[in-house]
Amino acid sequence: MEDFIPIFAIFAVFGTITAIIVGPTWLKSREKREVQATVRHAIDKGQDLPPDLIDALTRDVASKLPSRSRDLRRGVIWLAVGIGIAAFGIVTDLGGNSWNDGVDSGLLGIACIPTVIGLAFIVLSFFNPNKE
Repeated sequence: MEDFIPIFAIFAVFGTITAIIVGPTWLKSREKREVQATVRHAIDKGQDLPPDLIDALTRDVASKLPSRSRDLRRGVIWLAVGIGIAAFGIVTDLGGNSWNDGVDSGLLGIACIPTVIGLAFIVLSFFNPNKE
């Protein structure tokens, strides 16, 4: 029985992660299929679709298009994440920790990744023709 505890723990951790990722995606796709079946059934019966329904169906597609303000927002968030990681690396180096033996913090190098992604989104916001 004690041999199953590590196996159960591994399945519990990865099962939880899988459920968190796959669950909402599956529920959303199921909801979309049901809405499409309802619309298809209404069209087959010859009913006209109200403009509000068409707007509601296309709103999700229109909201995912890249826009200038969305790119700028993402860029600022990624830039802030990079600056936060760099600041954490600097603060831990200033504490005089002996565990790194005077070597610069690796967090400063890792902080470059979100910082560059943020700068790229900010630059893209200037070239994006879609305005909100």
